[in-house]
Amino acid sequence: MVARIASALALILWHSAVPGADAFRVATYNLNNYLDVAAGSRPAKSPESQARIREATRAINPDVLALQEIGNTNALLELRESLRADGVHFPYWEHVSGFDTNIHVAVLSKFPIIARRPHTNDGFLLYGRRYQVSRGFAEVDIRVNPNYSFTLITAHLKSRRPVPQGDEAELREQEALILREIIAARLAENPNLNLVVLGDFNDVKDSKPIRAIIGRGKMALIDTRPAERNGDDQPSPIPRFAPPNITWTHYYGKEDTYSRIDYILISQGMVKAWLKKETYVLTLPNWGVASDHRPIVASFFTEER
Repeated sequence: MVARIASALALILWHSAVPGADAFRVATYNLNNYLDVAAGSRPAKSPESQARIREATRAINPDVLALQEIGNTNALLELRESLRADGVHFPYWEHVSGFDTNIHVAVLSKFPIIARRPHTNDGFLLYGRRYQVSRGFAEVDIRVNPNYSFTLITAHLKSRRPVPQGDEAELREQEALILREIIAARLAENPNLNLVVLGDFNDVKDSKPIRAIIGRGKMALIDTRPAERNGDDQPSPIPRFAPPNITWTHYYGKEDTYSRIDYILISQGMVKAWLKKETYVLTLPNWGVASDHRPIVASFFTEER
């Protein structure tokens, strides 16, 4: 009975803060090799894992969902149709490939995608040789309603696993710098642009890649810093630090560590519509059956504030 009352109260509070169609949710989720068929050392996604991903997506019920580690377009469309059968329909989608031929980035949207700018062939020079951005960047413009649109860029930067072709941290930093160039170009065109940059950036807040993506000054992005909705509401005892909320998004089994490496960053223009209290990390029992990442979500009003 107590649980039912608490759930009902939470629902009332949600509707009072976010009245129906006056707000929307944007989420990002690394699906950990959502493949329809095995590829190299990566197995096909198990039915149990697929079901858990659908459960997490239903729990968030996002209006726009950025995905990392999705397989080919067949895998994306299978997920889309499975979600539709479960009552979560995304009429619009984008799938972007990069140098990695097995896992990709994608976007599912309930709102129309009115422009697409896929970044599939970006490269950089390092150690005297040319490298390609592994997973590419998906960039789309989304129309929420006739009066409100935003640009979304999702990325999956180089992992922290060592590779023979170079230092993984330096490779990731170079990918981050390219992503920042794209961000800077958009904000130079329109400093008031509604922009969301999100995904698996594979590094912690104070690292060079994340600092590069966030940037400085008038074109700096704001870190929405989703946290668990567990009642934590106290500030940090050290003013220069963020509150000690539980914000981790990824479990790394080899080191037995938990880190926040997934982000939802927004432009200063988008901050006006941001609903801080409806920005969170999803917590579900047995979340790890779905992926080694937890999904995060941020909510926004559907009009300028």
